[in-house]
Amino acid sequence: MDTLKIGMRENLRIFLAQLVQVFFIGVTIGMQRTIVPPLAEAEFGVPAGSATLIATFIISFGIVKGAMNFISGTLAERYGRRVMLLLGWAFALPIPVIFYAAPSWGWIVAANVLLGINQGFAWSMTVTAKMDIVRGDQRGVATGFNEFAGYSGVALAGIAAGYMASAFGAREAILIMGLVVVLGGLVLGLLWFPETLPFAKAQTANAKALPDGTFAGGENSGRIFSLVTWRDPTLGALTQAGHVEKFVDALIWLLLPLHLAASGASLVQIGWVAGTYGLVWGGSQLWTGPLSDKIGRKIPAVAGMWTCSAGIVALILATTLSAQLAAAAVTGVGMALLYPTLIAAVSDRSHPAWRGRALGVYRFWRDSGYAVGAVLIGGIVDLSGSIAAGFWLTAIAMAGSGLWLALRMQETHPRNG
Repeated sequence: MDTLKIGMRENLRIFLAQLVQVFFIGVTIGMQRTIVPPLAEAEFGVPAGSATLIATFIISFGIVKGAMNFISGTLAERYGRRVMLLLGWAFALPIPVIFYAAPSWGWIVAANVLLGINQGFAWSMTVTAKMDIVRGDQRGVATGFNEFAGYSGVALAGIAAGYMASAFGAREAILIMGLVVVLGGLVLGLLWFPETLPFAKAQTANAKALPDGTFAGGENSGRIFSLVTWRDPTLGALTQAGHVEKFVDALIWLLLPLHLAASGASLVQIGWVAGTYGLVWGGSQLWTGPLSDKIGRKIPAVAGMWTCSAGIVALILATTLSAQLAAAAVTGVGMALLYPTLIAAVSDRSHPAWRGRALGVYRFWRDSGYAVGAVLIGGIVDLSGSIAAGFWLTAIAMAGSGLWLALRMQETHPRNG
């Protein structure tokens, strides 16, 4: 700690490099969200009306991303954050070409396996690296900035992809955007992403002096997995909330474009509704992250779960574009309240020696929610024959998960615990 100073201002150059990276990572996933589901039948041969089959590309993404989050957290503590980020970009290189040349839906599912590896390695490292360099009372604002940059990339890519697909075609849009973004992210990672593992090691060496109220437990990976998953009630409550909140993102990715297309919306209009959700989610984290540093983690997290539930109900009830945009914005605010707060709370509760692994376990369960959510949502739509059923399932799951969080979570903020 004599030469490595912990703090956002003290490490501003590193912090900015991390923000640029997560923006590019967000664009990588966002460019396909608007245009792939509505064109699954026409472009890739998916049978009409099969929500479960369309969901397979989200299921493959969620399973792989969840697993890679866990693996990357462990490997990053051995080999460093930068190596894992660059490895994530390497796996993304074939994705744009596969989307462009795909003769069938199976190729799209395979491409999303690579996307899951990319996101599990690369996005995870931007979060872990920020936790390495900031103080305990800055974790909320640091996570807020990280997720703002990432989900702004997701949202802007979705909007841009809608316009580009209308002008050049869906495959061409993904090819052009994908090659520019993946190559750009890889080059910037090589040139401008400093290693932060020494900061974590310095914090570990001085852990007893840290006023951050971390929860001390064993250091082997099996014990950490059980602590984060169920043995610690607070970490378990945070983990289940993270898992269920991904139902919302799976819904927006899978059913929102199909719902809007069925009502006659164009790809550009779909891009704006989905983009509004992402932009509000991303932008609002600039105030929700600092809010959780000021008032604590529990209130924003629970409020976010219930706000999302209300926003999903509003989305399925809305019948005009303006109402759909407003409902998407409400859902985005809910996600902004809960998303950085849950990550910051897990970081609060984890010892510096195994914080990377704890975040990996949390992110494993959180992003496996993509797969579980897609299976449940696609299944209920196919069984009921109604897209609305998927929206109602998600709204009920978020409301119930928020109740669990309210009853089981203890406040984790260093000053408010």
